[in-house]
Amino acid sequence: MTDSLASTPAALDASSLADRLASARIVAVVTLDAAADAAPLAEALTAGGLRAVELALRTPAALAALRAMRVAAPGLLLGAGTVLSPEQAEAAQTAGADFALAPGFDMATARHCAVIGLPFVPGVATASEIQAALREGFRLLKWFPAEPLGGVRGLRALAAPFAHLNVRYLPLGGIDEAKAPAYLAEPAVAAVGGSWIAPAELIRAGEWDAIRHRAAAAVASAAAGSASK
Repeated sequence: MTDSLASTPAALDASSLADRLASARIVAVVTLDAAADAAPLAEALTAGGLRAVELALRTPAALAALRAMRVAAPGLLLGAGTVLSPEQAEAAQTAGADFALAPGFDMATARHCAVIGLPFVPGVATASEIQAALREGFRLLKWFPAEPLGGVRGLRALAAPFAHLNVRYLPLGGIDEAKAPAYLAEPAVAAVGGSWIAPAELIRAGEWDAIRHRAAAAVASAAAGSASK
């Protein structure tokens, strides 16, 4: 295909992004109603040792929160989630996002991310969607929603036909502290994302110490799992 993304900068950058996510292992998925919560949240997460965040673009405050989080934690691997259009991709990049994610695979958004050089992680739920993403050069995919799609067993079955292509997955959706280790034990999983580390109720209450403890526990659990392999 002459219009494939396989040779574009964004598709190539996904390889280094996959490596960074594989090193981080855990991605905190957060939604912020107030931009003022972004800095203390970033500080709590990084103090707990967490190195990657997906901030969902689902609220009016999301872009301002993304900017504030970028300033507060320059070294954080910062993803903009729920990026559904080229315009959102541009806004996320301007706000400081290192990469963008989506719940599905929108071709216009994927191709625009390639043009502006913003690594993009498309969402997939079926073999056909995986094939479409592979055809466009993507090797790092968001498997969403993970638990309703069958959990670890579902991912293992779906990933098997593509294993020889070195596809990596970022499962999200319904994953909690108890379920995360089983996903991380899967060879095709780069990292696991979830909202259990910084749930909305703790953020709204300003429970930064509790979030820090949850982040530290998640990081420690992921490290223990890696050590036991």
